[in-house]
Amino acid sequence: MTNDVTSSLKNRGILGWFVAVLLITFYIFLYWGEHLVKVGIPAPQVLDFMVKPVEWLAALLRAKQLQPYEKKWFLYGFLYTAFVIGMGVRFMLRLKDNKYQIYRTASVMFVQLMLAFMLPHLMVAFDGPEFYFSYFWPLKQAYFFPKTLNDLHHAFFVYSAIMSFVAVPVLTHYFGKRWYCSWVCGCGALAETAGDPFRHLSDKSSNAWKLEKVSIYTVLGLVILTTIFLWIAWAFDVSRGFKDFANKVEKWYGFFIASGLAGVIGTGFYPIGGSRVWCRFGCPQAAILGIFQILFSRFRITTNGDQCMSCGNCSTYCEMGIDVRMYAMQGKDILRASCVGCGMCAAVCPRGVLKLENGPKGVKL
Repeated sequence: MTNDVTSSLKNRGILGWFVAVLLITFYIFLYWGEHLVKVGIPAPQVLDFMVKPVEWLAALLRAKQLQPYEKKWFLYGFLYTAFVIGMGVRFMLRLKDNKYQIYRTASVMFVQLMLAFMLPHLMVAFDGPEFYFSYFWPLKQAYFFPKTLNDLHHAFFVYSAIMSFVAVPVLTHYFGKRWYCSWVCGCGALAETAGDPFRHLSDKSSNAWKLEKVSIYTVLGLVILTTIFLWIAWAFDVSRGFKDFANKVEKWYGFFIASGLAGVIGTGFYPIGGSRVWCRFGCPQAAILGIFQILFSRFRITTNGDQCMSCGNCSTYCEMGIDVRMYAMQGKDILRASCVGCGMCAAVCPRGVLKLENGPKGVKL
């Protein structure tokens, strides 16, 4: 009976679809609840009811009561962190003999708990901005919009700029995109912990790969254009019409990409499309990191084709939909823009064919 329930959850069975609908509904309530009220769905009241058991924690961390508009976001942050910690412990117990998996999981758990949950609220307690140090432009697109100069202290604006334009290329050169996607990012943290039971559901087809390359760079282009429009509207004496246009572009990017693709689809589709739907098809941060990874990173996954027994475990458990087995059988190093360096392909390989390495670039695609 237990195996039937587990299989139904993990393999797009009835339970899997039920969980997907539940997650999607929660995210719709979270992002668009105010609009649902107009059609008689009391989404804000449902979220307010859910946050009541943890309001004491908000008051403790922030040293003040939550404002009505803050309640749902505190609830979301609490649930998000609880799932990362709880499922992270489960993941580490499952792979307790793999030091790499233990270290990187401990890293994302720490970052989520301290930098993405506790610290931002403690900053509010000291009359500072609610700033999330684990996110920066373009993933947290608003942190580099000109209005940030008024909303946040200039130091945090500078921090975001340094992380985006200095730390990203330097760290990616030495460690690949895994330094962020698998060791720091909150989106990756949830995918690697709560999404672990669904990682095998990622689409490995060539059509999915083609869609991935189109969609992720389209989103990157959109966030770059949105940022440029807003800066032009802020810095130059442009018409009121252009300013309104720039604000509408920002609004629609937030609605369709930051809320719809990253939240509703990105997390809600875990039990349907795997745990890295957003990271693979939409994240602009992942797109930039992937470009650097291909162009000048020292990171790659090396293979020993002579030892490969073609079991397919590596491809099955690649959450980014990479056909790892194909590379392994041909003895080719794996250097793909989408690879987040999670190391699961190496972890499940019974022959030790795959190794995550940093070394001088000798591209073998």
